[in-house]
Amino acid sequence: MEIRAATVLPARREPIELHTGDGLTLVGELALPAERDPVATLVTLHPLPTHGGFMDSHVYKKASNRLPALADLAVLRFNTRGTSSERGTSDGAFDGGEGERFDVAAALEYAEYHDLPRVWVLGWSFGTELTLKWARDPLVEGAILMSPPLHRAVDADLDAWARFGRPMTVLVPEFDDYLRPEEARRRFARVPQAEVIAVEGAKHLWVGEPYVRIALNEIVKRVNPAKHPLPTDIPQ
Repeated sequence: MEIRAATVLPARREPIELHTGDGLTLVGELALPAERDPVATLVTLHPLPTHGGFMDSHVYKKASNRLPALADLAVLRFNTRGTSSERGTSDGAFDGGEGERFDVAAALEYAEYHDLPRVWVLGWSFGTELTLKWARDPLVEGAILMSPPLHRAVDADLDAWARFGRPMTVLVPEFDDYLRPEEARRRFARVPQAEVIAVEGAKHLWVGEPYVRIALNEIVKRVNPAKHPLPTDIPQ
């Protein structure tokens, strides 16, 4: 059976709550492999909520639907402050990436408290800004950035990540609305351990199953390379 956009593979999925240091409750979901322990964990930070980003943004939903089964990964998704989805609405209000530092910390604390293994942070668009600014935590093994705009995150944040030393993979669509590959290579050159990958034909929102597959494969290649490349079909 071909894996399609709407395919949902078996996993243990449970609603979760995150509690921030400034007193908010955030809603989310943790997806785990159905019959075994995960070998690594993705903590996902979603695109800009004021422009439709939330925990169910399609690449993250598909990661949750597929990667526990195909790559033995735990996938933690949640709504940052003031963001709503089918799961519910997180407390608080959008704070432009500043108050969200507590949201990132709460997600990483949840992963640590629940002994989730080998945590990687996956940021998309606004989520890349949160990653660069607030995810430099000793728990984090590395980061994957999709469509980084580098608006709120500035050179000082890149320099801080360079000093942090953890690996970073930067997936940049050829036709991104904000930062395209040539400029991305120039900006990220100040992070020696950052690998910038241009994705031919892709756009900022990664619409289309071929681009989703590229993104998920690049993620798995870094986080659990034994499961790369991902299959495109599964037994019925």
